[in-house]
Amino acid sequence: MQKKLSLILLLFSTILFSQAPADYYDTAEGLTGYALKTELSTIITEGHTAQTYGDLWNAYYASDIDTYYEDDNTILDIYSEDPDGVDPYNFATGTNQCGNYSSEGDCYNREHLFPKSYFDDAYPMYTDIHHIYPTDGKVNGQRGNYPFGEVTSANWTSLNGSKRGNNTYSFTGAYTGIVFEPIDEFKGDIARVYFYMATRYENDIASWETNTTQSDIILNGTSDQVYEDWFLNMLLEWNAADPVSQKEIDRNDEAYDFQGNRNPYIDHPEYITQIWGSVNADTEAPTTPTNLTAANGAAFQIQLSWDASTDDTGVTSYDIYMDDVYYATTSEITFTTASLAAETQYCFTITAKDEAGNESGESNEACIITPENSGGSGSSDLFISEYIEGSGTNKALEIANFTGTNVDLSIYTLKLSSNGNSSWNYTYSFPDNTSITNGNVFVVANSGISGCTDAVDDTNGSITGFNGNDAIGLFKNDVLIDIIGTLGDGSDFAENLTLVRNSDISSPNTVYTISEWTSYEQNTCFLGSHTLDAMNTINIELQQLAIYPNPIKDHKIYFQNPADISINNAVIFSLEGKKLMKFSGIQTDFIELGNLNTGVYFILLETSMGNVTKKFILQ
Repeated sequence: MQKKLSLILLLFSTILFSQAPADYYDTAEGLTGYALKTELSTIITEGHTAQTYGDLWNAYYASDIDTYYEDDNTILDIYSEDPDGVDPYNFATGTNQCGNYSSEGDCYNREHLFPKSYFDDAYPMYTDIHHIYPTDGKVNGQRGNYPFGEVTSANWTSLNGSKRGNNTYSFTGAYTGIVFEPIDEFKGDIARVYFYMATRYENDIASWETNTTQSDIILNGTSDQVYEDWFLNMLLEWNAADPVSQKEIDRNDEAYDFQGNRNPYIDHPEYITQIWGSVNADTEAPTTPTNLTAANGAAFQIQLSWDASTDDTGVTSYDIYMDDVYYATTSEITFTTASLAAETQYCFTITAKDEAGNESGESNEACIITPENSGGSGSSDLFISEYIEGSGTNKALEIANFTGTNVDLSIYTLKLSSNGNSSWNYTYSFPDNTSITNGNVFVVANSGISGCTDAVDDTNGSITGFNGNDAIGLFKNDVLIDIIGTLGDGSDFAENLTLVRNSDISSPNTVYTISEWTSYEQNTCFLGSHTLDAMNTINIELQQLAIYPNPIKDHKIYFQNPADISINNAVIFSLEGKKLMKFSGIQTDFIELGNLNTGVYFILLETSMGNVTKKFILQ
C-alpha cells in the first residue's frame, strides 16, 4: 500500500511541476520593450539546471512524441512530419537513434535549431532542450549550421518539403547566401525558439556574433535586439503566421520538467511584439517597370525583358499580363513564354510587387506577332514521351520535341515527388548549353540502366530514383507543363512497366491521363526516338481558313472557308504589331479595308476553333 501511495504522490507532483507556477511571470508584469526581455531572462535563467547531452534522448520520449498528427507515438520530427498526409518515414523511440546514416529515414539525431557552432559548443546552451529537437540525421546534416531563411529555388529538398538554397526572403539588405527553410507548419515554433535564445542568453549572445560566419549573418552584436533587421523581421512574420500550437505547449511543459525553465513566448506569445514590435508595415508600392520589349524566340515563344523596378523594401516579383489577362509571375527581369500560336499578335504588360503585396502601375505595352509555322507538327511544347521503371536501377525518362524548331533546355526542369508527397522533393536541371532539335528527343537515365545505353544523353540517379508510385513533372520557367503520375497520390500507376506516349498525343498535359500512354512489360526499351502522327482534324480545318486575293487591289479581303468556320472577329495589324482596324460579328464572306494605305499587314481571324493569322499586301 505504501509503495502505491508513493507512486501516486510522485505522479501528482510531476504533473504540478510540469505546469508553470501561477506567479512565474509576476515580476514581468507592466514591463515592455527590452526591459521586459531582461526581466524574462532573469526569470527563465533561475531554476535552469543543465542536463547531460545523453539525457536528451530520454527527454524526447515525453517531449517529442507524435500524438498530434498520425497519433502513432513515434518521434515527432519537424523535418519529416507531413502535417497533411502520411509521413515519408517514422522513428521509434530509442531504437532509431543516430549513429551512422546515409539516407533520410535511417535514424534521428539531436538538432540544435540554434547551431552549436554559434556559441562554440558551450554549456548550458549545448544541452538546452528548448532549442534541441529530434530530427532526421540526413536532413540535420544537410541543414548543417546554415541560418534559417526562405528559398525559392532549392538545391536540396527533404521528403517533407524542407529545403536548402539561396535566401530569397525579401527585405532591404537581407542575406542572399545559402539558408535552410522548414515547412510552414513549424516556422512559428522555430521563431519562438530563437526569441527564447535571445532572452535566456541575453548576457552572452552579443559576443557570439563573430564566432562563425553563419552567426554573423543573423546576429547584430547587441544584447537587446540581438538579430539583424532582416532576420528579426522574418522571425516576426513566422511567429504571426504560425501561432502557438498544442504541441508547443506540451513540449514547453515537458522541457520545464526536464531542466527547470520555460520558453516565455509559448506561454505568452504577446511578449514578442511587446519587446520587438510588429512586422515592419509596408504600404509603398514599387516603381512602375519600364522599357518592356518583346521579341520572337524559339518554338513560337516570346521573350520579354524590362528595366527593374525599385522599392523601399525590395521587389519580390513581376506579374505578366498577356492581352490584358494574367499570364505568369517571375522574380527575374526577363521571361520566356510557353509556345504560342503561329502568326498571331500578342500584347504584354507587367506590374511589380513587393513582399507586402503592394503593386506598381502597369508598364508600357509591348506587342508582337509570332512568325509563320515552319512546317512543324503543331505540338505546343516539349512533353514526356517515354518512362522506364525497370528492374533495379534500370530507369529512364525521355523528353520529345515536335514544336517545329530547336528548343533550348535552359528554362526547363524535371521534378520528382516521392511516395505520394504533396510537394516536389528533387529538381533536375538539364546540362548547360543543351537543346533538342525538332523531331528529336533527350534521354536522362540512371547510371545503372541496362538497355538502350546509346540513346542516353545524361545520367542522374536522383531524378531517376523513382518507383512506380512517384510523380514526375516537366516544368518550364518553374511552371508545370506535363506530368506522369499524380502529385500527392502514392498509389502505384506504373510499377515495373515501360510507358510510351501514344503517337496521336502531340502536346503536354498537366493532368496524368492513362489513356495517353501504352504500357509494355518490365525492361522494354524504345529510347532514342519517338513517333508523332500528323496534326488533328481541327488544326487542318483551321489551316484551311484563308484570305484572297493576295495582293489585294480593291480594298476588299475575301475569306476562303471550306469548313464554314464561324469568324467572330478580324483584326488588322501593322508589321510592327500596332492594331489598326477591328471587324466584329462578321456576317459576310469579305471585309472592306476603307482608307487603309498601301503596304504589308497582318490580319488576325478569331474563330470558335482558334485563331489564324495571315500576312497580306495591299496595293
